[in-house]
Amino acid sequence: MARKKKTNGNERARLMVAQETARIIVNQGIRDFGLAKKKAAERLGLRDRGSLPGNAEIEQAVSEHLQLFAGDSHTDLLNTLRQAALSAMEMLSPFTPRLVGPVLNGTADANSAVNLHVFADSAESVAHALDQRGLNYRPYERRLRSRRDRTETYAGFEFHHGEASVQATVFPVDGIRQAPISPVDGKPMRRADEKAVRELLQQQP
Repeated sequence: MARKKKTNGNERARLMVAQETARIIVNQGIRDFGLAKKKAAERLGLRDRGSLPGNAEIEQAVSEHLQLFAGDSHTDLLNTLRQAALSAMEMLSPFTPRLVGPVLNGTADANSAVNLHVFADSAESVAHALDQRGLNYRPYERRLRSRRDRTETYAGFEFHHGEASVQATVFPVDGIRQAPISPVDGKPMRRADEKAVRELLQQQP
């Protein structure tokens, strides 16, 4: 019986940490789940490993937090970000763009960028396309884990488009066949093409 009580206590603690982590992510704009989780655990005085939720639990808590505290304003924000995503995807159509991350999953907040995966023979060709559009952009590098459990570094470009910040990470052309591993659930990242994003927008109230 004591064992059962401890398990239930751990579950309550994990829920508390997940909810506090979600609040920190949404209110402070911290996108690093690990860092936000650490801050939440310290704030609550819960540092036992058994009290720390997994990233999938945190993502669920973020979704619930936004539904509870943001309501219609979150729906409007998500619609705005997905519209910007679709427009950016149309602009980058030669690179077969795919939408990934919080804007696709519905957990985006006011601090979220539109995350795109684009596919090209070289990052320079994507930069050239942005130059031709007269866009100011900031190059970055992103480390992602592949199915072979190897971490690889990809070039990317961040720019403003419409009412959103867009981050386009560049993969080799054949990278479209296998998505990198999501840090949230350890599965291949969900990717959506232009048609799927249009369908999402049609489904929104």
